[in-house]
Amino acid sequence: MSSNPTARILVVDDDPTVADVVARYLERDGHQVECVGDGAEALHRALANPPDLLVLDLMLPGVDGLQICRKLRERWPVPVIMLTALGDEIDRVVGLETGADDYVTKPFSPRELALRVQSVLRRARGALVTAGTGVLRDRNLLVDVGAHEVRLRGEEVALTAREFDLLAFLMRNPRQAFSRTALLEQVWGWSFGDSSTVTVHVRRLREKIEDDPTAPRRIVTVWGVGYRYEPGEEVP
Repeated sequence: MSSNPTARILVVDDDPTVADVVARYLERDGHQVECVGDGAEALHRALANPPDLLVLDLMLPGVDGLQICRKLRERWPVPVIMLTALGDEIDRVVGLETGADDYVTKPFSPRELALRVQSVLRRARGALVTAGTGVLRDRNLLVDVGAHEVRLRGEEVALTAREFDLLAFLMRNPRQAFSRTALLEQVWGWSFGDSSTVTVHVRRLREKIEDDPTAPRRIVTVWGVGYRYEPGEEVP
């Protein structure tokens, strides 16, 4: 559909049947798709010419998906959707902590994956939380929505597109508690999904913007509910 963002996508999976099916569905949405079955080759191509998005299998010969995700995150903020085996919750959480924007469990619906791709692309291009522009400020934390930039004590903070969306949403709704399900719907745009996705993203955000991530003062836990953003008072 013309309203959907189109992109150059690298599909990395050592199962040629899976890669072919995924490529066909993504090409049907207008994307340019390249398929690679080897981890080392995929990393080489992604670093040499970063795609707009990576669909990345966790288990690959040579260099696995987690290694690829880590190395890419050191160089480029390329959005990554990780493919994991059904039931491997630890692997999914590790993938998200490594920097993956989303994950889909195998076996999966190719159409669902295509919808997840569109969702990640929209957020990577700032189309969800940036319904307007402006600057969000809380003490020494500044979020420039228009520039898609975050600064803490004047230093730029590197956030993924999903982390940026989550932070901006919470800062725009200070002192309001949201359940993990509500955040999935409001920030991710999902009416379904694993709430551990929210938990991992909150943890990663705290590591980047809290003075002490183990005792957060900005993104606080509301026991039995979820999370809220607690703005502080400016020190004169």
